[in-house]
Amino acid sequence: MQTLFQDLRYGVWQLWKTPGFTVIAVLSLALGIGANTAIFSLADAVLLKMLPVKKPEELALFKWANVKSGMSFSHSGTTITEPATGMSVGTSFSLPTFEELRSHTQTLSDLFAFVSLGDLNVNMDGQAEMARVQLITGNFHGGLGVQPALGHTITNDDDKASANPVAVISHRYWQRRFGLSTEVVGKTININGVSFTIIGVTRPRFYSGLEVGDSPDLALPLAMAPRLDPSGRRQSEMSQPWFWWVKMMGRRKPGVSLEQVRGDLEGVFQQSARAAWEAMPNRSADARSSELPRLRVLPGGQGEIYLRQSYEQPLRIMLIVVGLTLLVACANIANLLLARAVMRRQEMAVRLALGASRLRLIRQLLTESLLLAFCGSALGWLIALGAKDLLLMWSPGEGSLLDTELPMDWRVFGFTAAVAVLTGLLFGLAPALRATRIDLYSALKANMRGVKGSISILGKSLVIAQVAVSLVLLVGAGLFIRTLYKLQNVNLGFNVENLLLFRIDPRAKGYSSERVGPLCQQVSERIEAIPGVRSVTISSFAALSGSGRNGSAFAEGRAALPQTESSVYQQRVRWNYPQTMEIPLLAGRNLNAQDDEQAPRVAVINQTMARRFFGDENPVGRRFGFSRETDGQIQIAGVVRDSRYLKPREKVPPMVYLPYPQNPLGRVTFAVKTAVDPARMTAAIRAAVSEVDKDLPLFDVKTQIEQADQSLAQERFFPKLTGFFGLLALLLASIGLYGVMAYSVAQRTQETGIRMALGATRLNILKRTIGQGMLLAVIGIAIGTGLAFALARSISGANFELARFLSGFLFGVNATDWMTFAAVPLLLTIVVLAACWIPARRATKVDPMVALRCE
Repeated sequence: MQTLFQDLRYGVWQLWKTPGFTVIAVLSLALGIGANTAIFSLADAVLLKMLPVKKPEELALFKWANVKSGMSFSHSGTTITEPATGMSVGTSFSLPTFEELRSHTQTLSDLFAFVSLGDLNVNMDGQAEMARVQLITGNFHGGLGVQPALGHTITNDDDKASANPVAVISHRYWQRRFGLSTEVVGKTININGVSFTIIGVTRPRFYSGLEVGDSPDLALPLAMAPRLDPSGRRQSEMSQPWFWWVKMMGRRKPGVSLEQVRGDLEGVFQQSARAAWEAMPNRSADARSSELPRLRVLPGGQGEIYLRQSYEQPLRIMLIVVGLTLLVACANIANLLLARAVMRRQEMAVRLALGASRLRLIRQLLTESLLLAFCGSALGWLIALGAKDLLLMWSPGEGSLLDTELPMDWRVFGFTAAVAVLTGLLFGLAPALRATRIDLYSALKANMRGVKGSISILGKSLVIAQVAVSLVLLVGAGLFIRTLYKLQNVNLGFNVENLLLFRIDPRAKGYSSERVGPLCQQVSERIEAIPGVRSVTISSFAALSGSGRNGSAFAEGRAALPQTESSVYQQRVRWNYPQTMEIPLLAGRNLNAQDDEQAPRVAVINQTMARRFFGDENPVGRRFGFSRETDGQIQIAGVVRDSRYLKPREKVPPMVYLPYPQNPLGRVTFAVKTAVDPARMTAAIRAAVSEVDKDLPLFDVKTQIEQADQSLAQERFFPKLTGFFGLLALLLASIGLYGVMAYSVAQRTQETGIRMALGATRLNILKRTIGQGMLLAVIGIAIGTGLAFALARSISGANFELARFLSGFLFGVNATDWMTFAAVPLLLTIVVLAACWIPARRATKVDPMVALRCE
C-alpha cells in the first residue's frame, strides 16, 4: 500500500510537470468518456433496466400471434408483422377473454389489465387541459407490487361500476400541475365531464404504461370506461368478445416457467377467440375454416418493448460512434506517451541502474496512465451530466420527446469507472512496456541527441489508425448531412410559412358528432376576426405529423385495385384547406362553403390518387367510394397538386380531401395563416377559443415549421452526433500527428543541422519533414476510404440488420455517394497537412552551428 501511495504521488508530480500534455490528454479522454457515459445512461434506461416494481423477473406479458389468413377481430392496439414468420402479433385482448383467463389460471398469482385512453379533457379549479389517461383493473398496482408516494392506490373495490370514481396521478403530473402539494389527496377533478377524487400519487420513475417513458398522467379504474365516453360511441363495444382493446400482464407463481403459463391458458384463450369470432358481426362466410390465434407469453420484467425496439438500432449506431471516438482518443494519448517515454529514457535508465525492477517501473507508468484516465473520467462525468438531457430531445419514432429520466446511478458510475480502467490500460500498457525496454549503456550517455529520432512502428501504426477511423466517422457524418440537406430541400407541395397549428378535442368535452361542426365554425369565425389572421382552416390531422387515417377506395366503373394499391389517406377539412395551405388547384374546382351536409357529397383528390385510380383520364366529375357497394357515392370536384403528408422522406400517398360537414370530425387540427410571426398570435387565439368555450383546451400548439422540424428529429440528430464526433476524432488525430512530428523534429535536430551544413535548402527540409507526416496520413486515408467504402457497399446491399436500418435512413443519397467520398478525404488531407506544417516550419529554422555544437 505504501508503494502504491508513492506511485500516486510521483504520478501526480509527473503530470503536474507537463501541464500541456496533461490538459490535452484529460480533455481528450473527458470528451470520449463523457460521450460514452451519456449514451450508456440512455441505453441503460431504454434497453436494459427492468420495471421499478416488486420482483420484475416474475412478470409475464401476454400477446397473440395469428397467420394472415386466420381470424381477425376489431382490434385497438399495436399489431406488427413479424419479418421472420409473417405472422401478425397483437397486444390487446377483449374483456371477456381477460376475465376467462383470470378465472381459469393455475400458474399465475395475479392477472391484471390496462389500456391507454390517450388525451382526455381534465378540468380543475376552472382550468381545462388535455392530460393522458390510463384505465387499469383494480389489482394493477397490487399485482405489480407498487407502493404509492402519497395516499393509496386503486383496489378491486374501486374497480366497480357502482363505486365512487377515483384516480391515481403520476409523480410527474403531481409535480407539474400541483407543485408537489400534499393536499392533492382528496382533491376533486373533472375528466370528460365526470368528477373523480384523487386518492394517491405514484412514485418517481414508475411508468404506469409499462413501457419505457410511457407515463400517463392519471390512472382510473377500468370500470369507469363507459362514463368517460359521453358520446356513447364505444360503450356497446367495450364488453363485446370481438372487441380486443385491453393489454394483459400477470405475475407467475414461484417456480412456474413462461411455457407452463402458456400451456395452462392456451386452451382457454383459443376457446375465447373462437367464441369472439362466432359473435363478431358481419364476419365472412368461411369463418369456420380460419385458423385460431395462438397465445404468446413473454418476459414482462421490462414491460412493453415496442418503443425499446425503435431505439435499439439508433443506440447501437451511437455506441459505435462514441466508442470509435474514444479509441481515437486512446490512440492519440498512447502516441503522446510513446514520445514522452523517449524523453524519460535517462530517468528509466537511472532507476533500473539503482536496482528497480522492470515490473516496478511498468507499474509506475501504468499508475500515471490510470491517473490520467480517472481525471478524464471525472471531467467526462460532468460532461455526461449536461449531455444526457440533450439526448432526451431526440426520438427515433415520431419526433416526440422521450418522456423518461436518465439518473446517473451506480450502474452508470460503474460503467464510467470500468471505461476509465480499460482506457488507462489500453493507452498506457504499450508505452510502459516500450519505455522500460532500454539499453542502459546508451541511455546513460550524457549526449541524448545522438539517439535516433525516427518514429517507431507502433507510433506510425497508431497515427494511421487514428486517421482511418476519423475518415470513416466523417464519411458517415457526410452521408447523414447530405440526407438532411436533401430532406430540408424536398418540395413539400405546400407553404409552411406563417402557419400556426393547434388541436382541440370536442368529444372529450362531451360534444356530440352533430355539434362538433358548428363548434368548429364558431371557433374559425372568432379566430378570423383577430387582426393579423389571414385565414383559418381545419383538418383531421396536421401535415407532416406522421398521423393519418387511411382505407381502401373504389372507383365507379373501374376494376378494384389490389389491396396494397387501393389504400387512400383521408383528410376531413374545412372548404378552404387547399387555399390556406397554398396547395395549387390543377383541375376542376376547390371545395367551397356550399359543400355542406345538404349538398351532394364531393371531394378533392391529389395527383397521385388521380393517376392510380383513373390513369390518363380526367377524374373531375368521376365518382368513387370507400367500399365496393358505395363506389358512386362521392363525386370528384377537383384535383390539387401532390403534397407531403406523413413525413418529408415518405412518398406522397393517394389523398382525398373531404368537406367536414359531410364527414363528421373527431379531434380537430386548426391551421391559422397569419400576416405576422404566428408564435405571437398564440395568446390571442387561446382567448378567441375561450370565448366560444372556456373549458375547451388547446394542445399541440406549434408552428408548421416546428412541425416539419420535429418530423426530421432523427435526421437532424445523426448528422450532429456523427459530425461532432467525426470532427473530434479528426482533431485528436491531428493533435496526435502534430505531437509525433514535433517529437521527431526535436529528436533529429542534429541530423537536420548536418543536412543543412552539407547544402540542403530549407525547402528540402520542409518537403522531407512534411512528406514523413503526409505519408502516414495518406496510408490512413487510403485504409479509411477502403473501410468506409466496404461499409457503404454493405449498407447499399442491406447485408445485415444494422445495414438495413442505415439504408432506410438515407434519403436521396447513395451510401457510396461520390461527393462525400471525394470531399471527406480532401478535408482530411488539408487538416493533416496543417498539422505537419507547423513542425516542418520549425525544422527549417534550425541553425546548423547551434545544432552541431558539441555538448
